[in-house]
Amino acid sequence: MRIGQLAGELTLSELHKFIFEGLPVRGMLVRLTDAWQDILARRAANSETGAYPAPVRQLLGEMAAAGVLMQGNIKFNGALVLQIFGDGPVKLGVVEVQPDFSLRATCTQVGDVDDDATLSQMVNVNNQGRCAITLDPQDRLPGQQPYQGVVPLFGDQGEKLENISEVLEHYMLQSEQLDTVLVLAADDKVAAGLLIQRLPIEGEGNLGGKADSVEREAALGQSEDFSRIAILTKSLKREELLTLDAETILHRLYWEEPLARFEPLIGETGPRFACRCSRERVGNMIRSLGTEEVESIIAERGQVDVGCDFCGAEYRFDPVDAAGLFTGLSADLSGGSVH
Repeated sequence: MRIGQLAGELTLSELHKFIFEGLPVRGMLVRLTDAWQDILARRAANSETGAYPAPVRQLLGEMAAAGVLMQGNIKFNGALVLQIFGDGPVKLGVVEVQPDFSLRATCTQVGDVDDDATLSQMVNVNNQGRCAITLDPQDRLPGQQPYQGVVPLFGDQGEKLENISEVLEHYMLQSEQLDTVLVLAADDKVAAGLLIQRLPIEGEGNLGGKADSVEREAALGQSEDFSRIAILTKSLKREELLTLDAETILHRLYWEEPLARFEPLIGETGPRFACRCSRERVGNMIRSLGTEEVESIIAERGQVDVGCDFCGAEYRFDPVDAAGLFTGLSADLSGGSVH
C-alpha cells in the first residue's frame, strides 16, 4: 500500500491519447491521482519540510501533469526532466518522467510563500526565472550528452508569465515548431492536464513552399480545424479538469468532432510514482565529494546522512561505510542503513 493510501479510496492514474480523424490534430489527457497523492504524502511525512504550501503544490502538480504529457508526446527512450528555477522563495521545482511513465517530483523552498502567491512571486521575482526541459537518453552513446532546452518565464514583450502552461506552450512552439494548447490544474487530490497539438502538414511541396492552390486551401482548412479545436480546449475550466473523468471531459469538449481514442494507459502501463534513488547511487554521489570533504563531514557529525528529496528515503554511511567508498572495502553498497 502506498503512503497515504487507504483501501478503496484512490483511483489509478491514467493517460488517454486520441486523434481527430482526418485532421492534423492529436491530443492527450492525463489524470494523476494515486501517483500525485503519493508524492504529496511523502513530502508531508518529511519532518524537516512538512507539506507544500497550496501555491507550490499547484505549481508542482501542474508540472507533473505536463511532464507526463510531454513524455507521451515525444515518445522518448529516456528520462524527460522538467525543471523550473529562479530568484524567488521556490528555488527549484523538478519533475522526472521515465519512458514507462513512472515519475517523481520535488520542490526546494527557501522562503515563505503566501497563500495567494503567483508563479512570478514564487520563482520569477526579478524576471530571472527559467524553465528547462532535459532529455536524457536511457542508453547514452560514448560522449553523448543530454539535450536541454531553456526558456524564460516571460513573454515576447518581457511580460511575466503567470501560468506554467504558457511557458511550456512557448517552449514547444520554439522546439517543435508546432502550435500547442495546454490546460493544467492541480490540487491536493488530482494533478491533471490536457494537451492539443497541431501536426505538421505532410507533403514535400507544402514544406518547400511549392504547394498548389488546392493544397494551400487544404492547409488553410486544417489550420481552421486546429483553431476551432483549440478554442474548445481552452474553454475547459480548472474545476472541470480536476473533478470530471476523462470520458466526460472528452465528450463535453469534442462531441461534434471526429475523435478516435486509443486504449488508455492505466496501472502498470500508466503514470505512477517511482523513485530511482538507491544506496549505490548515493554512495557514488558521496564519492564524488572527495575524501577530504567526506572526512570533514564524518569528523563533524560522526556519519554521513543523505535524504532523498523525491521519496524521503534516508541513507546513512558510518565511518567504515564512508571509508569503504574510497578503498573498495565496502563490499555491498546495497546494504547499510536505509530509513
